[in-house]
Amino acid sequence: MAAPTEEDWLGISEGFYTNSQFPNCVDAVDGKHIRLQCPLNSGTLYHNYKHFFSLILMAICDANYCFRVIDVGSYGKESDCNIFKKSIFGKKLYNNKVNFPQPRCLPGDEQGIPQPFIVVGDEAFALHTNLLRPFPGKSLNDKRRIFNYRLSRARQNIECSFGILSNKWRVFHTTLLVEPNFAVAITKAACVLHNFVRRRDGYNSEDAQICNMENITRRNGVGNSTSNAKDVREYFVNYFNNPAHELSWQKRVI
Repeated sequence: MAAPTEEDWLGISEGFYTNSQFPNCVDAVDGKHIRLQCPLNSGTLYHNYKHFFSLILMAICDANYCFRVIDVGSYGKESDCNIFKKSIFGKKLYNNKVNFPQPRCLPGDEQGIPQPFIVVGDEAFALHTNLLRPFPGKSLNDKRRIFNYRLSRARQNIECSFGILSNKWRVFHTTLLVEPNFAVAITKAACVLHNFVRRRDGYNSEDAQICNMENITRRNGVGNSTSNAKDVREYFVNYFNNPAHELSWQKRVI
């Protein structure tokens, strides 16, 4: 699984804009539990909040449901945000060292301010200039609800990717009766094979709708977001609520 180049990021971004109408989006991120039998002498390290043993698959996918970056092997008890921050890609992202293209103006907004290329995640991830998460809570104004809806349309790609993976390789429907290191190898191999089969044979749309893999615990990942990160998110809020860039149905679904 080769690391994406700057040209790759641009191609992925075009795919997200075409399929989800979310500009400057280069990936969607999330994590899932891989069920394990109780590892010997592991204590509570692999025991998660849903009361079974697991390790974590943290993955980033493109608009075609292919995995572009994965991190496998974190303990089941950890949360999305902590696992992502500790991963190689997460460390690079939060330290502004990912080889993303230079910021550019959003489509139809050529006179506006160039915006960074971003990854989309759920509320568990910490807001960053290169990672957008939804606004938390239920007491939101319509503009923020529309932003959350637009972001969820892009973020659903990672949920669909996990669904296709688990339904194609049904070993993930049950508990892996192997040691953790072997489970990591199985998971990595399945992700690489997933990409190969996805590109060669396509996918079954029904598989994309149902995922049997358990979500990771959703601890709040707000942290101390920078003003720049908040400004980027607010810029996207205004962009999506501009009549020139809104979806014809977005006001009916919030």
